[in-house]
Amino acid sequence: MVPVVPGSGFSPDDDAPVFVISVAATLAGMHAQTLRQYDRLGIVSPSRTRGGGRRYSGRDVALLREVQRLSQEEGISLAGIQRILELEHQVEALRSRVRELTDEVAGLRVATRGTFGSRVFAVGPTGDVIAVRAGERPRSGRSQALVVWRPSHRS
Repeated sequence: MVPVVPGSGFSPDDDAPVFVISVAATLAGMHAQTLRQYDRLGIVSPSRTRGGGRRYSGRDVALLREVQRLSQEEGISLAGIQRILELEHQVEALRSRVRELTDEVAGLRVATRGTFGSRVFAVGPTGDVIAVRAGERPRSGRSQALVVWRPSHRS
């Protein structure tokens, strides 16, 4: 979590690049050279100023702490940590896509509720499918087949 300076009116979010490398290293309990190495390897890549200086966010500091934990407590190599972080990123991207698709499906259900929710589809002898009102039979005299379709309202 990024600290808030009382009375400053400024409360950055976790993604705001506010910490120089020495402060980020202190907050993460690491040496600044370790942060540079992680940046070179692409494990934790901070934002850059116009002059090229690194600026770390609260989220970056939390990630540095997690990398340190995985390395020291779990004994995972840097290559293993990099792969774990890549997979976690993929999982988050997939979760985001699932949320988008769920919202889209919900929107389509609302949009089509009046259109398809009360319709019945009948199939004639030639395989033609026509929409009829609930309780009605197709108008052609030859077909007595009636197929009822009700949409599932499961989420």
